[in-house]
Amino acid sequence: MQASRRALHFSMREFFSKLSQHSAATADRSAIVAPGCSYSYRNLLSRVRAGADWARCLPVRVGLLFGKTADSILADLALSFAGKELVPLPAFFSDSQLAHIIRTAGLSYAVSDPISADRARSLGLITTGLGATALSNSEPASEARRIIFTSGSTGHPKGVRLSSTQLVASAIAVAHATSASSEDCYLSILPSALLLEQIAGIYVPFLVGASVHLPAPAPASVPEASSVASIANAIRPTATVLVPDLLAAWVNELEMQDQVAPSTLRYVAVGGAPVSKRLESDAWQRGLPVYQGYGLSECGSVVCVNRPGTRASGTAGQPLSGVHVTIDAGEIVVAGPTVMDGYLNEAETSGAWRTGDLGGFDPEGRLIVKGRKDNTIVTNAGRNVNPEWLEEMVGSDRRIKRCIVVEQNGELISVITPADVSIDAGAPALRDILAHAVREAPDYAKPRQYLVLSDKEFIDLELLSPNGRPRRSAIRSVVAGRTRFPAAQLG
Repeated sequence: MQASRRALHFSMREFFSKLSQHSAATADRSAIVAPGCSYSYRNLLSRVRAGADWARCLPVRVGLLFGKTADSILADLALSFAGKELVPLPAFFSDSQLAHIIRTAGLSYAVSDPISADRARSLGLITTGLGATALSNSEPASEARRIIFTSGSTGHPKGVRLSSTQLVASAIAVAHATSASSEDCYLSILPSALLLEQIAGIYVPFLVGASVHLPAPAPASVPEASSVASIANAIRPTATVLVPDLLAAWVNELEMQDQVAPSTLRYVAVGGAPVSKRLESDAWQRGLPVYQGYGLSECGSVVCVNRPGTRASGTAGQPLSGVHVTIDAGEIVVAGPTVMDGYLNEAETSGAWRTGDLGGFDPEGRLIVKGRKDNTIVTNAGRNVNPEWLEEMVGSDRRIKRCIVVEQNGELISVITPADVSIDAGAPALRDILAHAVREAPDYAKPRQYLVLSDKEFIDLELLSPNGRPRRSAIRSVVAGRTRFPAAQLG
């Protein structure tokens, strides 16, 4: 039976009621553990109340610009307690992207950490750290909204409008699906400005009374690739959420050192982009209990996720409780209490949300995502080709780190990043790897040219979104600019 998006109502007050219960029952239990500071549940609630009382004089809409710190969590909670509309400002966005957000959202004020404050001021914002006032008996606001700007695969941020209804409903459903409990030690690695991390790294742990552990300060985006395993070994978490590139870095480090992940881990969720079956298998062999999911900011970040005991490789798992997923003409359609209110400065959304993703279900009701509807390539021969299908084929070879298939003048071209740096663009081995990888594809779907781009080039040219999805239009532009160079034929 189809679930109405308003059939269930979850308020921010209900979330803070849970936080109060944890503070009363287990006051000294660790809520946040970070380098140089920690907060028990009692201290966390006191700091949030004090910050909320201070924040009531701020504008209704407030930006947040933080690195990976405990203060970013405190600011999120305090301003939500005060009923503010939060606009997280991703530190990994360019200045032009942040300027677009500030202009589009009409922001004048931001709460920030000292390191990020100068940048915020240079963008024209009034900035301050999270203040505090004498505690009062004030109650949390019933509603707190946020606007999530997601660059997606286009590079043009759009503001997703979410209320506490969507946010808390998503957190409750994710906590249930992942069997989260007060015994969990959650390792928070992803940037706090990502909605996925806000839900998984703040609201889910605090709903169930778990502890959140932050690594030592790192670059604004994610920790250095070589540090992931050492961070986990030091913290020994039970759960975390990753994007595929970060998972690949962790697996690679474990393989290089011939180690396995901490035995404490019970659930490693991976989202933001598809995970290849090869990477998923390698992760499990190294002790990483990986559970792939699927979602998008417009639907509360998480729509489906694999559960312990029912995991199936190559699928995104079953829909969250209360979330209704159907397939219409091959397109994934989502309805339920986690669907957004609409985009900022656009008409309000009502009913189901057409995701633009292609998919289907396996016999057990697990979602299989087949790529973006608008990514379908039409070749010179008039054949439709789904690039994600070919990318999975090529990515299954351990010697290939990344493969993006694009179209240029009706021809298919593979943009490759080798996992082995000794394999350069002119290496005969690379041609053989690619030819073998697509051997089972029909002739019309085989990419017959390739271009090698290094990790540094992908970063410098901003060819990936923050969650690792390819920005295909930007990649096509790079390919178009290099057609003067002969590309090797794949057979």
